[in-house]
Amino acid sequence: MADTPASARARTILVAGTASHVGKSTVVAGLCRLLADSGISVAPFKAQNMSNNARAVRRPDGDWGEVGVLQYVQARAARIPPMTDHNPVLLKPRGDGESQLVLDGEAVGHFQAGSYYEGHWARARTTATAAHDRLAARHDVIIAEGAGSIAEINLRDRDLANLETARFADADVILLGDIERGGVFASLYGALELMPADVCAQVAGMCITKFRGDKSLLAPGIAELEQRTGVPVLGVLPYDD
Repeated sequence: MADTPASARARTILVAGTASHVGKSTVVAGLCRLLADSGISVAPFKAQNMSNNARAVRRPDGDWGEVGVLQYVQARAARIPPMTDHNPVLLKPRGDGESQLVLDGEAVGHFQAGSYYEGHWARARTTATAAHDRLAARHDVIIAEGAGSIAEINLRDRDLANLETARFADADVILLGDIERGGVFASLYGALELMPADVCAQVAGMCITKFRGDKSLLAPGIAELEQRTGVPVLGVLPYDD
């Protein structure tokens, strides 16, 4: 009998967003702590991150590497040692469209965006899938974090943190929309309309974040959004300053 793929041994939930700064990092950390405190073995994961804020952690081979600071925090929330598998692809911007590429915690070069996607993205994807498989072999649940918007139609063929993660991890997707900016119902509806059909079918629910005031005022909008999309709104998260 063939071995069961590592990714089949853990459930992955991808926390994606309609835009940047909708609360993905916070929700991932919160879910990691909630599950860990419930006795569930959980790990954070962000396939590709772009940040100059990093922390030193262990690589799979035991040497030292680096990950984005938020994955470090999320691993602490999950009550596990942070490691490079939690953020296997890190892009550290250097200005003028160039970034340092860090794979499995180790810098491999400096590339313009075009050359990265043309010559190194496939290697980055392989690195990310291998890291996910290692996490899936050790944990019951993986809480993955997307990047920016999951509905960027110009990036459909190379969206490692969102679409590709949803696919290779067979993830259940939770879509976040930020009401602080206004237009949250249009943002959630529009994101679902623009997502590729296969990944849209993986969306298990939506959440509205950064809400202030009387939640009952949202009820008519939530009801119509659910009727139009067939996707439930799982919750409304309050603004936390």
